[in-house]
Amino acid sequence: MNKKLYFGSNLKMYKNVRDTVEYLTKLAQNTGDISRDDIQLFIIPSFTALEQAAACTDQSQILLGAQNMCWEDQGQFTGEISPLMLKELGIGLVMAGHSERRHVFGETDIEENKKIKAALKHGFTALLCIGETQEQKDYGISPEVLRSQLKIGLHGIPSDQLHKLWIAYEPVWSIGVNGTPATADYAESMHKIIKETLRELFHEASEQIPVLYGGSVNSVNAEELIIQPSIDGLFTGRAAWDADKFNDLIRKAINAHRNCQK
Repeated sequence: MNKKLYFGSNLKMYKNVRDTVEYLTKLAQNTGDISRDDIQLFIIPSFTALEQAAACTDQSQILLGAQNMCWEDQGQFTGEISPLMLKELGIGLVMAGHSERRHVFGETDIEENKKIKAALKHGFTALLCIGETQEQKDYGISPEVLRSQLKIGLHGIPSDQLHKLWIAYEPVWSIGVNGTPATADYAESMHKIIKETLRELFHEASEQIPVLYGGSVNSVNAEELIIQPSIDGLFTGRAAWDADKFNDLIRKAINAHRNCQK
């Protein structure tokens, strides 16, 4: 393959500790023969499962992430998790800006920027999620929304930290039980805008930032999505929460990408 492909899932508020350990163990076994030179596999469990997840997982095979993180190292932030607490667990990835954090819990682009800066400062891989709502899409302002989220969310990030930065495009209207998958053409068009914006911000250095698509990814649309030139990986929801099914999805996507390169 010409480029590394990224495959991951956010387990949200599903799977207890035992379920998470069983899932990660099975996923590692299923995908063990796939070279990690070809793919980056990552899973983001719930906070309560992180310690046991880290204990049972080789993160060179499956990188583990946290679903959220406070931008302060310590302080009077009841209910928050600090970067130092996550470092103590040995977690390698931190996600910020998931649509549920933005639209259910009211987080702002400025707060996501603080979290991304803190994650990179402490050596984590930082995954910034962006995406437009159905209303914004209907008004035809999806490109403006994405550009704004990127320009604020990545404000002040130095170029020498870009190798630890990932972007996930997750249109809000495509996420969840009632989500509508974006067409491959639409997803590609938004990914092009994202990559153009990253080039505006970081010039040639932006080429090292992978941009993943997430939003009702499933076994039906995964192959069509992964062959799009501007899509570097798939951030899969409930279709990934069964280790066998996720393994099948990953292998089909890899094969589709390889065949597209011939």
